[in-house]
Amino acid sequence: MRKQERASEIYKRLSQRYPAPEPALTWSTPWELLVATALSAQCTDERVNMVTPVFFEKWPDIQDAAEADISEIEAVVRSTGFFRNKAKNIRAAANRIMTEYNGEVPKSMAELITLGGVARKTASIVLSNAFGINEGIAVDTHVKRLAFRMGLTQKTDPIQIEKDLMPLFPREQWGEINHFLVFYGRQVCPARKPKCDECELNDICPKKGVK
Repeated sequence: MRKQERASEIYKRLSQRYPAPEPALTWSTPWELLVATALSAQCTDERVNMVTPVFFEKWPDIQDAAEADISEIEAVVRSTGFFRNKAKNIRAAANRIMTEYNGEVPKSMAELITLGGVARKTASIVLSNAFGINEGIAVDTHVKRLAFRMGLTQKTDPIQIEKDLMPLFPREQWGEINHFLVFYGRQVCPARKPKCDECELNDICPKKGVK
């Protein structure tokens, strides 16, 4: 099976399994999604969802976060790991949004990646889920692992993996394929002991790197 055909079949089957995919992170505004996604680096979504209600009760909007004391932000986000960097980046992002973007989270990849701590993955997640704009495919550890195992890429760098994946899926599917691979990676195809016997992609997956 050609790579393009395999990608199409993967999308078809996973869209049936996950008919209405949404982020596991809890959010209600683009800023809340941006903060939650930033905190999710090297942290579980469950932990982030415990921290963000406290964060947004203390600093309800972007202006509040921009003016917050950095030590107070650190204390609130400490349990998510790498808390000093995360606190610094969140406040820096809030400041830049207030000064450069009139207090509104920007709606383009080029603008989002100018914010503190925001790289392509976070920007893609915010654009796709908050604004319905697909400018890229967010590549996290699950997408990276599944794309390799399924023979969709041989790369290891997230940027290069994204470049391999984008031509394989129509632009309107870019946000969904991220959700599909993340959910499937957690439920069926984890790093250790993938459940190949239970996998509904078993017949089309080359299982690269699976022992």
